[in-house]
Amino acid sequence: MNSSLDRQVEILLVEDNPGDVRLTEEVLKEGKIFSRLSAVEDGVQAIDFLYRHGRFAHVPRPDLILLDLNLPGKSGREVLEEIKLSSDLRRIPVVVLTTSQSEDDILRAYDLHANCYITKPIDLEQFIKVVRSIEVFWLSTVKLPPE
Repeated sequence: MNSSLDRQVEILLVEDNPGDVRLTEEVLKEGKIFSRLSAVEDGVQAIDFLYRHGRFAHVPRPDLILLDLNLPGKSGREVLEEIKLSSDLRRIPVVVLTTSQSEDDILRAYDLHANCYITKPIDLEQFIKVVRSIEVFWLSTVKLPPE
């Protein structure tokens, strides 16, 4: 467990690909870190989740956000910008996890204060390795900010 937290780590995955959501869930379940993954499929739901609007009124505040850039409705870029402009949300680390390898997307994500940018591998084994590396680094090595 993350030594800076005395409870399970809450992760919000913002991802519109159901296969990637299922795979991420499975990899994290098999991990050694006590975590709970919540998933939403678009940017509008992500913002509602983070501000606990509507059906998300009783969700936990995430300790870490895994954010795809290419989302229906509100894009991941818009979500990232809104998170980092909010005094209530900006300290939550945001890991951009996307298929885009575009230099413009990478620069824009960091300009919007993403905490890191990871290109999703297409290969299944590599995808599993990436999710495990996120888990090890962000959930056991890094000190996450308290709520």
